[in-house]
Amino acid sequence: MIAEPDGLQMARSAALATELRAVFGRLKRKLREQAGGGDLTPSQISVLLRLEREGPRTNSNLARLEGMQPQSMGSVIAPLQAAGLVSGTPDPADGRQTLLSLTGSCRKWVEEGRAARQDWLTRTIQARLSGEEQGKLAEAVELLKRLAAD
Repeated sequence: MIAEPDGLQMARSAALATELRAVFGRLKRKLREQAGGGDLTPSQISVLLRLEREGPRTNSNLARLEGMQPQSMGSVIAPLQAAGLVSGTPDPADGRQTLLSLTGSCRKWVEEGRAARQDWLTRTIQARLSGEEQGKLAEAVELLKRLAAD
């Protein structure tokens, strides 16, 4: 491999970063379209995914984890409760607090959304990429994993 001058390599890296962000943004929008996310805000989606991953949390705990004030979290949670996506039960450790968790219908909605995104992406890869291109994509995914590693 021929070493590139630092300035040229930096410019190439910057151009790749710009392209990657643009492509990932378009891919993310396409995937979101497949799941039928409705009118949820990014904050609401983040809270739902956190509750799914980490289990029940109090309003103040969610606020701290999401980097916002508890009052602001209340305005994120209220529409989720009204939509039947989140429910609250008394915290067994502290009855003054409420543990928020996903409802069964929300869990089903999340699973169906994931399945729809997976199905769309699988069909799109199969339809638009040859076997050789799918191999290159697999190699690119390995490189992306390295970029995303902690």
